Amino acid sequence: MPDFAPAQDDAATPPASAEADAGETSEPEEAEGKSVDATLDGFLKPIADGLGKVVFFSVPIAKDVDGDGKAETIPIVLVLLAGTALFLTLYFKFINLRAIKLAFKTVAGKMTDQNAPGEITHFQALSAALSATVGLGNIAGVAIAICLGGPGAAFWMIILGFLGMTSKFCECTLGVKYRKIDENGKVSGGAMYYLSRGLGEKGPRWGVFGKILAAFFAVMCVGGALGAGNMFQINQAQIQFHTVTGLFEGRGWIFGLIIAIMVALVIIGGIKGIARVTSKLVPVMCGIYVAAAIVVLIMNFGKVPEVFMRIVTEAFKPEAVIGGGFIAVLIQGIKRGVFSNEAGIGSAPIAHSAVKTDKPASEGLVALLEPFFDTVIVCSLTAFVIIGTGTYDNYAGQDLGAWENGVAVTSEAFGSAIPWFPYVLMVAVILFAFSTMISWSYYGERAVTYLTGEKPAVLLAYRLLFCACTVIGAGAGLKNVINASDAMFFAMVVPNLIGLYVLLPVVKKELNLFVETTKDK
Repeated sequence: MPDFAPAQDDAATPPASAEADAGETSEPEEAEGKSVDATLDGFLKPIADGLGKVVFFSVPIAKDVDGDGKAETIPIVLVLLAGTALFLTLYFKFINLRAIKLAFKTVAGKMTDQNAPGEITHFQALSAALSATVGLGNIAGVAIAICLGGPGAAFWMIILGFLGMTSKFCECTLGVKYRKIDENGKVSGGAMYYLSRGLGEKGPRWGVFGKILAAFFAVMCVGGALGAGNMFQINQAQIQFHTVTGLFEGRGWIFGLIIAIMVALVIIGGIKGIARVTSKLVPVMCGIYVAAAIVVLIMNFGKVPEVFMRIVTEAFKPEAVIGGGFIAVLIQGIKRGVFSNEAGIGSAPIAHSAVKTDKPASEGLVALLEPFFDTVIVCSLTAFVIIGTGTYDNYAGQDLGAWENGVAVTSEAFGSAIPWFPYVLMVAVILFAFSTMISWSYYGERAVTYLTGEKPAVLLAYRLLFCACTVIGAGAGLKNVINASDAMFFAMVVPNLIGLYVLLPVVKKELNLFVETTKDK
């Protein structure tokens, strides 16, 4: 594991069923599977460890707070994400509050020309991007963060998600501003393009620097798509499926093959096909999860005020702010969820760039809603359910270790009020994983296109590789693959943030232009 991962608490006892399944996943039962997995792990371990040490380079921020004899540290990359989100929120004078109403009107199609260049509507773009972010960060990440850091961790997760709304606004505005549209109307966009084309506007030297950053970003994006956006997702979905049904024991690859076929049928259609699926899938899966959470909270209505006060008060205890809680929410909540919404990573602009609009800031405001739905609403509900049902008290202070253990805690919390809900959660986890995978397949595809051009043979090879990784991820315990892809995923932050800071005047100009055009409307 990279150095930033919290140490396992020897006294912690994760849920028994999840612990057993985690063991099955990391150590496949079949001898042949062990051999392949061991060989792959041995090859990738030095790569994963090396990338982890560089990308997740940590600095100490406090003395030993939790009594484990080690100073509390935090990865610099997470400080950059949080610091940038705060700076941008102040720079744009809390646009994440001021522009909410305008953002909703834009999603409804009331503020832009429906015949403008692009491939998909504002709502479809939002759904496609949300499908890549709503998932295990909302279900498992919240449980892991608050069990390790206390209820106050949920408060900091929400605050950082709120600030991340502005980061998402900036990067998606730039994504549309510097996108490319070919003669057939197909759109290519994302951080690669505003790094190369945006920085290129500032002169030849900036242009060369921008192309280097863009190429680095694209390579890391492909790695993140295959690992964190694919193999990790299917791996955890398979574990939850097996935990609930008992099917495919020792043969997770069969589950992966089924999902791979479904993924292939969707991604062949490109962004239009992905948008059609996600625009229907995302509202349904989020609606089911949110509705169940509300039902549980109504059943425990008398405890809601107490839970709210507990979250707020414990967030400002010295040990929560300086040590355990704050570190937990940053490391556990951001590690695979990046504030559970990818704000600042530069991936979401790839989906948002395909929108039908001639006003870049219009889609920036639509993207601003992503962290609001993903973190402020969904993560908050998860935290309230886990704490309000008393499940948190059963695992307080424990390092759950693996993500499947976080899913098990959330499942137990819902199941305490709705006995059959673990089956619903199983479906939700699979749908969340599926939607994340199809969106990230597109992200990786656009990155490949940037590096090689629109070559049908190359794109077909990428899609086949993506589907093959789905089968592999479901059947093997690819610890070092996930660690390496995590490092690639977070490595996207550095070039993306450089682009955001350099091109801030462009974002501000586009915002003013869009606001002027909406005054009459």
